Amino acid sequence: MDELDSAIVASLQTDARQTNRELARTVGIAPSTCLERVRALRERGVISGFHAEVDLGALNRGVQALLHVQVRPLSRAVIESFKTYAMGLPEVLSVFVLAGGDDFLVHVAVPSVDALHGFLMDKFSGRREIVGFRSSVIYEHTRKPVIEPLDP
Repeated sequence: MDELDSAIVASLQTDARQTNRELARTVGIAPSTCLERVRALRERGVISGFHAEVDLGALNRGVQALLHVQVRPLSRAVIESFKTYAMGLPEVLSVFVLAGGDDFLVHVAVPSVDALHGFLMDKFSGRREIVGFRSSVIYEHTRKPVIEPLDP
């Protein structure tokens, strides 16, 4: 990626709803050049999609937690099966497969701490492959609005 590609990606991360004409003006190029650059960035997989930022509280999901999960036996089939199961649960926002002490990190958002407890008891404690889990309630979640490429 060159500096122009980086500027396009940064601008789209700030506002993905802007028109091609606005984006071209922001980065200082012709709209046709901008359109071709964005198309190339999508084809190369640099831009993988455009998303709406959602307020979890407005969706009655005011409590977030990270669930540290250990499964056994540790095999590809068990890992894939648990990942599919977890991603099918409406409370789950994302699933990370890990190396180290925990096998998964599951990010959930629920209405309350009581709902988190119910989720853990109803959806995790009865699963045969889960040998252990612990939860960390998230007090605050901040993420960078613009992710920049790192120098090689």
